Amino acid sequence: MPIALSILDLATIAPGQSARESFANSVVLAQAAERSGYRRVWYAEHHNMDSIASSATSVLIGHVAEHTDTIRLGAGGIMLPNHSPLVIAEQFGTLETLFPGRIDLGLGRAPGSDQKTMYALRRDNSSADSFPQDVLELQGFLSGNSRIPGVNAVPRAEGIVPLYILGSSLFGAQLAAHLGLPYAFASHFAPGALHEAVAVYRDKFQPSEQLAEPYVIAGVNVFAADDYETAAEHRAIAYRDRARRMIQRRPGQHDFSDDEIDAFLASPNGAQLSSMTKYTAVGTPDEIRAYLADFADSIGADELITAHYSQRIEDRIRSVELTAQAVATVADPAVR
Repeated sequence: MPIALSILDLATIAPGQSARESFANSVVLAQAAERSGYRRVWYAEHHNMDSIASSATSVLIGHVAEHTDTIRLGAGGIMLPNHSPLVIAEQFGTLETLFPGRIDLGLGRAPGSDQKTMYALRRDNSSADSFPQDVLELQGFLSGNSRIPGVNAVPRAEGIVPLYILGSSLFGAQLAAHLGLPYAFASHFAPGALHEAVAVYRDKFQPSEQLAEPYVIAGVNVFAADDYETAAEHRAIAYRDRARRMIQRRPGQHDFSDDEIDAFLASPNGAQLSSMTKYTAVGTPDEIRAYLADFADSIGADELITAHYSQRIEDRIRSVELTAQAVATVADPAVR
């Protein structure tokens, strides 16, 4: 059975662009995904990052939903320790009420930013410790089975808002297995524990009301183009810009040239940064198909969530379209 395809969109603000332009790009990207047969588009909660505009994740989901018709949309994910479970239940209950049958809620426990920003968001460094309890509390609000007597989330949607656990370590795998929820691994930027985490998840999985069998989603970066050289150029531009933003955070710092960035990424000091994008498919549709098939087979993935990072929106849309052509997707009416 062909693998299901989805998209992770960070609402990237490209050099020289505004956040407003990035939101317009997110709309046309989701529309292209809908036309091309992708299962869902997810938006990730990040904070204090000049190049990422998806911080108000639920607002962005609502905006894109207004401009699409059928594709599922959701958070990949909401960093739950940054929020009250009640507030998230209200937000996603509202979204599901407005756009029934189209809303997903992926949950992570990382802050989605640096230590200073984490303090500004959480005020308490121990917030992540209650993540499992917060997931259960949120689940109760969404299902109408509140764990806090006398407190309910309003509006509560008539339909189901399916929950997903996101992670890059064994912790998330074990929690998803224990709760009987789908598990999405962030292998597009944190590949290290992928295979071990998926094995733990499958081994320890306990069926739940939402899910009878394990369901694995894995992240992978994709640069698809009509020829390999173009795809490789898009990858080089995107990963140079990513590295430049990570090592050149303060105004007035040295403006690193492309050659300097390439040398850094090839050096021992840049090895960790380079390794973060280990799972990257590059090339023509045939090359993309082969890479994604091997990657999915290596972990038995049920779904791949693809991140298309070409700087120009036209190139991202072309990558989305070519990837869909390369990998036949199967529509599954069941809620996952």
